[in-house]
Amino acid sequence: MKLFYVANLRLPTWRAHGIQIMKTCEALAEKGVDLELVATTHTIDVKDDPYDYYAVKRNFKIIRLWCVDFARFGWLGFWVGLINFAFVSLLYVILKKGVFYTREEFIAFCLKVAGKRVIWEAHTGQRNIFARLLIKMHVPVVVISQGLKDFYIKLGVRGELIAVAHDGVDLERFAIEQNKIETRRKLGIDENKKVILYTGSRYAWKGVATLEQAAKILSDEIQTIIVTGKSYLEIPLYLKAADILILPNSAKDQVSKHFTSPMKLFEYMASNTPIIASDLPSIREILNDQNAYFVEPDNSQSLVDKVKYVLSHETEAQTKAQAALSKVKDYSWKKRSSAIIDVIEKISG
Repeated sequence: MKLFYVANLRLPTWRAHGIQIMKTCEALAEKGVDLELVATTHTIDVKDDPYDYYAVKRNFKIIRLWCVDFARFGWLGFWVGLINFAFVSLLYVILKKGVFYTREEFIAFCLKVAGKRVIWEAHTGQRNIFARLLIKMHVPVVVISQGLKDFYIKLGVRGELIAVAHDGVDLERFAIEQNKIETRRKLGIDENKKVILYTGSRYAWKGVATLEQAAKILSDEIQTIIVTGKSYLEIPLYLKAADILILPNSAKDQVSKHFTSPMKLFEYMASNTPIIASDLPSIREILNDQNAYFVEPDNSQSLVDKVKYVLSHETEAQTKAQAALSKVKDYSWKKRSSAIIDVIEKISG
């Protein structure tokens, strides 16, 4: 089958969506899908080859389309750039046949109007005019959590037109051989302190502010490290260097509370390091009391108390980390691609 993944995407980027798209494309291609990733020529500070930056096989083609970059102009610039990319990408694919896959509801709408077979992957509970039109046009939807599936079924998506494909992890890449001391020496992290660590962006709904407040309360013997803007290939080292990994998502945002499927969560699990996470429905879809510790969201004192507990119960904590490692095997990129292929085959048949 021929699949065009159309993404208004800067390649490469350290942000999670770049990793997710590239890893999904690689896994789909490994399953035999003839895939083209259609992206922009835009870049950020990272100039590396995308295949090398994300350590993915060159088993799919990347097509870079030139369009004007208006990102520096904020929200308006984003929409002008998106419309420009939608127009340019339509010109590229208009005579091509296959299935068209995208994360942007506006692009999905344009492709559907152009008569293409379209699959829309939704991440944040979008319900703008284009999302609602896609629902009315019975466009198949792939979502990253059960919470999102329930949300869109309430909005009118038929059950047979929606599938859950959680985000995944490259298990082999996060099963590194270096031990904690070796990784700390390589990264310049104090070998004598206990380390709690977070990886990812600083969006408000990620709850980083709660972690920072907790860090001010914890003793000097406990070091808090927030890793952001690092290469995908560096992240396994940081996870291995930590004593506890923190997932402090906020309950104040619906995306965080019900919809998200954080890639860092699966990476945390694959690192075989104890996890402390906010007690939210989205996180409970994956974790439970047997493989992680939970805290009250947006409560720094709750997080402080749990950190102290975990550090004083190392055997129990490592048992839970092992349980998380065992469970994460159900969330590889290959398994995610199988769920997507099921949707592709439904509209190709």
